[in-house]
Parts: sequence; C-alpha cells; structure tokens
Amino acid sequence: MRRPGKSPNRVATELNFSTATTRFLQELAEVRLASEHTVTAYRRDLKRFAEHCGDISLQHITRQQVQDWLVASHASGLAASTLARRLSALSSFFDAAVRAGWCEDNVAAGVRPPKLPKRLPRTLPPEQTQALLSEAGGASELRDLALLAVMYGCGLRVSEVVGLNLEDVDLHAMELRVLGKGRKERVVPLPDGAVILLKNYLDERMPLQAMGSATRQPAVFLNQRGGRLTARSVQRMLKTRALQTGADMSVTPHRLRHSFATHLLAGGVDLRAIQELLGHASLATTERYTHLDIAKLTEVYDDAHPRARRKN
Repeated sequence: MRRPGKSPNRVATELNFSTATTRFLQELAEVRLASEHTVTAYRRDLKRFAEHCGDISLQHITRQQVQDWLVASHASGLAASTLARRLSALSSFFDAAVRAGWCEDNVAAGVRPPKLPKRLPRTLPPEQTQALLSEAGGASELRDLALLAVMYGCGLRVSEVVGLNLEDVDLHAMELRVLGKGRKERVVPLPDGAVILLKNYLDERMPLQAMGSATRQPAVFLNQRGGRLTARSVQRMLKTRALQTGADMSVTPHRLRHSFATHLLAGGVDLRAIQELLGHASLATTERYTHLDIAKLTEVYDDAHPRARRKN
C-alpha cells in the first residue's frame, strides 16, 4: 500500500545512481543556484555512498544499505557531524529523485543521524584579533589588512569576502552588499577602521589593475597574478600572519566570524541584529552565541564571586 501523502505518479524512468547524481548536481547548480562549494560538498558525499553501494538502479537501493553505509562510516572513525552531513546530502538527493520520478521512495528519510555533541563556537579574544591587524610587513600588506578588517569587522564568511566585487563596496555610505548562502543578498555596515584600510588598499589596487590585463577584474581582493583571491589563499594568509604577529595559530576565517558575533553580543547588541549581520536564516543558529556568552559569564563568576565553589 502506498504511504499517505505520496504522489500517485508512477516512476517515469529507471536511472542508475551515477546518472541520477549528475542530473541532481546540475539542477543544484543551474536551477537552485547553489554555490560551487555546496555543489562540491554534495558531489563528494554522494560519491562516498556510490562507493559503498555501487552504481546500481535507484529502485534497488534500500534503507538497509543507507544504514549499513552510516555504520561502516562510523566504524572508520568519522565524526558524528560528518555522518550527519552525509546523510543530509543523501536525503536531499532522494527527495529530488522522488520529485523527478526517478524512484518511488526516499530511502534515507527517517534514518536517524548520529547524535551530535554540543559544541560551542571557538572564538578569539579581542587582543588576538588586534594582533592579526598589526603590521606584518608582507608583500600584500595593504590587501591583507583590508581583507582582515572587512572579514572580522563585518562577520563575513570567507566565501563572501573573496566573492566581493567592486560594485558591492560603497565607501561613502560605509556599506557592503554581500552575497551569502543560497545567493541571498544582505547589506552590512563597514566599521570606520575597515573603511580606512579598504580605501588604502583600493587606492593601490586601481593603478595595478590598470597596468594588468585588458579585461577588468571585478573582484575586490586580488592575488599577485591579478585574479580573484581564493578561500584557500585566505586561510594560508591567516596562518602566515598569525605566525608573524604572534597571534593564535589556530585562527581560521570562521573563527573570526564567530569572534565578530561573540564580541557584538558581549557589547550588548541585540541577537536579531546579529542574525541579520551574519545572514543566518534561523535565529536558532545565532542563539549559539548566547550559550557561549553564558559559559564565559560562568567562568568569570567562578573565578571572581566570593561564594562560588572553587577548585583547589
């Protein structure tokens, strides 16, 4: 008997897993306009499942195979967060397959992901972010200072900061137009310090661009060859700069984003305002920072309050 709520349409065609995956990823990129990073992540996770079950017809894939895949992945030592992400990707794929008529059931629906440990976002104290913004004397010093000031001062994802184009920057209004997840636009304010550093960099960048290729590069942040800076290059720059300035070597672009949110919350900024600045679709995502702040307050209380229980 067909489950309630299912479409009465019969399966239009029978596809093997690899063909269906190719069509799904194409729809993801061209119709849903997912980012390159998202498409790559889906491709990687679906490939892992194909390696487990083989390139068989979607109609022959069972719920038991999905569960066995998760068990095998867990036994190989993968983190619970990785397993949950893989299961989510597979479920999204089968949702699309059912809608397209490639199969009748989403065999991944209802499979319980492993329980995720509760982890608070890791942040940097203000003095560490200040250290990163101190002079390091690198070959791309103006660019790196401006990039860090924008990324930390606006709480941007690394994909958002490298995706910035010149037309997205309004130094007069002290604003940036940012293209976030799901290609959703938001406008964020630029702090005074970031405006100054960005102007210094753009004043240097424009003559260099004029001397470069005939095709105008729209990207704000350029590499040494005049092309758009990549996320991997930003990560390497952060590690190098931390080593040069004595900052925390565990710094990452996402830790800077977490630090931005946490420092705003500690300064009394409303949680919904932080949600808008970060571009979170759900307030629940932003609420993680309240737990982080409470944890910090508890630590301060335990250290300072005369009636707090202290460890020997």
